[in-house]
Amino acid sequence: MLTLDLTNAPSWCDLIPGVRVKLRPLTTALMVAARGDPTIAGLPEGAATEEAALAMAKALARRAILDWEGIGDAEGKPLPVSPEAIDALLDLWPAFEAFQTSYVAKALLLDAEKNGSAPSPTGSSAGAKATARPAEQPVPTAPHG
Repeated sequence: MLTLDLTNAPSWCDLIPGVRVKLRPLTTALMVAARGDPTIAGLPEGAATEEAALAMAKALARRAILDWEGIGDAEGKPLPVSPEAIDALLDLWPAFEAFQTSYVAKALLLDAEKNGSAPSPTGSSAGAKATARPAEQPVPTAPHG
């Protein structure tokens, strides 16, 4: 059963040890807005999949991250959320992976659920074709000579 959260309230997500971010729910409107980001449109024709994935993650994060804890500047002072700081955060591999896994993948899993195949018939041989010859047919033998 699909459970809908009709409140659409932001929630906190532990991104990496010591860092958590407050995120808007990943809605259709948010995803469409991220896809329309100028950095996505500005990608060169034939851009590498990895380059497009990073650009999309950053575009989405700039729209989704409302607040954070555990992120500071070079002197250790808390750093306010800004587009530049969000991009710098996602340039760190562990933060990028955690954002993809804990935020983006949830939406993709939900999308995959609706595209699921029908369940397989039960039993290990339910879909197997019979390859044995019926017992009443004699097995041909080579002539003895």
